[in-house]
Amino acid sequence: MRFIVALVLSAAALSVAACNTVEGMGKDVRSAGDAVAKTADGAKPK
Repeated sequence: MRFIVALVLSAAALSVAACNTVEGMGKDVRSAGDAVAKTADGAKPK
């Protein structure tokens, strides 16, 4: 259990470090949201 918690915390720290700023993190989140929305639009029945 401790290993999983350490792994999750490490992944979170690396992802935050990659952003450098709150603005950068916001752009990353928006980009991910746009990708999900685009995929969902492509999966809609026609």
